[in-house]
Amino acid sequence: MAILLAAFILVTVNGTAAAGGLFGPPQSISKEAGGLNTGIGYWYHEDKYQNDSERITRQNQIYSQLGYGTKTWEIYGRVGVSDLKILDAFRATPSSAATSKNDFEDHGEFFGTLGTKGFYPFNKTFGIGAFVQGSYYFTDFTDDVSGSFNGVPFRANLKVKTLWDVNGGIGFQATVPYGIKLYIGPYASYSEAKASLSPNLPDLKFETGEVTIKSATNIGGFIGLDVPLAKGFHLNVEGQFSARFSVGAVVTYSY
Repeated sequence: MAILLAAFILVTVNGTAAAGGLFGPPQSISKEAGGLNTGIGYWYHEDKYQNDSERITRQNQIYSQLGYGTKTWEIYGRVGVSDLKILDAFRATPSSAATSKNDFEDHGEFFGTLGTKGFYPFNKTFGIGAFVQGSYYFTDFTDDVSGSFNGVPFRANLKVKTLWDVNGGIGFQATVPYGIKLYIGPYASYSEAKASLSPNLPDLKFETGEVTIKSATNIGGFIGLDVPLAKGFHLNVEGQFSARFSVGAVVTYSY
């Protein structure tokens, strides 16, 4: 039965998803002749997956970005910190087991994102673009849980490591008065990580191992707007939906 508890804890993290921030408008915010842009952003990402039961993951990310682009293309990179919360990751179903908490949670882990996009304008108002964006987490997410199984106390550590994701999509853009860009489009994504449990259960056989976890939902849609502000600043707000809704904003400056 101890093996069943270990398997349950590992199964509950299946489907963990990651994100590296907004996709942004299909057209670069850099000057048409070419130039740099920088920004600071916040992204709230929520996802769900289904195994024996449905689980929800949540992330809050703060990041800075640097990009270079022209009227028709852009490349960009980001560095930031993120948390990871997996609801009910430690909830025990056997009546003989009890845990000190239900949710897995860790904070302040570092990630990096690289992306590129291309844009084709039909005219001054409408255009279409495509993008590819990937993220990788340089540090591991870990959390401890304690409890008892058949009256025997235990303490275990769950680690989620080598977390990465890749996204690609197509965006349709319309430029309206005051230079505001409205955009919408579909995207595909894939996320993967390794999860391992390190238990310490006296007098009980408790097997450990490492499993690969993957996002359960691989397609979604996004919608956003980019608003020019004073003196080269822009405000970009975007929402994404796949299994759950995610939203964020970034303030950028074009040099």
